[in-house]
Amino acid sequence: MPARRAPASASTAPGLFTETVATAPLAHRMRPRTLDEYAGQRHLFAPGTPVFDAIERGVLGSMILWGPPGTGKTTLARLIAQRIGWIFEPFSAVSEGVPRLREVAQQARGRLLASGARTVLFVDEIHRLNAGQQDALLPMVEDGTVTLIGATTEAPSFEINAALLSRARVVVLQPLDATDIRALLDRALADPDRGLGTKQLHADPAALDALASWADGDARRALGALEAAAAALAEGGTLDHALLETALQRRLPRHDKSGEQHYDLLSAFHKSLRGSDVQASLYYMARAIEAGEDPMTLIRRAMAMAAEDIGLADPRALQLAVAARDAFHMLGQPEGHLPLAELVIYLATAPKSNRTRRRGARRTRPSPCTCATR
Repeated sequence: MPARRAPASASTAPGLFTETVATAPLAHRMRPRTLDEYAGQRHLFAPGTPVFDAIERGVLGSMILWGPPGTGKTTLARLIAQRIGWIFEPFSAVSEGVPRLREVAQQARGRLLASGARTVLFVDEIHRLNAGQQDALLPMVEDGTVTLIGATTEAPSFEINAALLSRARVVVLQPLDATDIRALLDRALADPDRGLGTKQLHADPAALDALASWADGDARRALGALEAAAAALAEGGTLDHALLETALQRRLPRHDKSGEQHYDLLSAFHKSLRGSDVQASLYYMARAIEAGEDPMTLIRRAMAMAAEDIGLADPRALQLAVAARDAFHMLGQPEGHLPLAELVIYLATAPKSNRTRRRGARRTRPSPCTCATR
């Protein structure tokens, strides 16, 4: 993203990007300082996308950042305010209340009238706002006193009232892919100021790949694991797969999200369901999740299996697969693993039939009359 100079009439809040304390966790120290350092979310920050264009024009509207933990929602809000040169006012839905909102509104209105400075009100955990807080927030968003950026891990349509939601664009953040996380790990190892560069550590590329995959899209988790492993090494030490497992007190499964092991594991999962082996089905499900596989990939495979291998022998199997998908979207991880496990047990124990698939293969263009009478 090209650099953009803040407007001369605007300023950022004091302490917006203060010097990071050396004793802070690695994940905190490695937070990006500019949008150019921000990892992932290419669907939002490519030229021509609405969010990118709004930031570049300095005409940002209110938005809700919705995404899983570790995708950088808080950091992104700060960087957006910095980029367009607006005041950044943080608000915690957990620890602050309506008096604080009124104070922010009064200060924002005063700055706007005095100097034209605009204010970004960032509400962390916005899904935890109660009805009174949402009612107090609505007028200042509606009249433009502040521009709201909220962050949530929960579906906004279920947690935020319709009046407030209608005045904000919902921006969906995707989990970071393994490539993005691997780049963050490399940067942390090389950075002598904020990262681990002064230790001059050597890293096994396969070990970093395994860590990036295990993190499951959560940059904070990956950097925390890297810091724990690095703490066990002296200057110039080597970070390998065995050390990561020792530092984390857990085994990192060998699994690649795009290579042969990925498809072999999905195939084993599907065949276990088809073969009615409950224990094997649960094992391959758990192994894939532990290795960093997206649970939605397993749910899609389970839905396909319910239609192809169970079919009319138990039509409820496909209904349960769809319900498990919706439950996972609502609950997220790790709670969403429970409906997935229930689905796996149900599909493995259900009667099997490929009659629908075989009929479809034989009769690719059935006549209307035949379909109506069968």
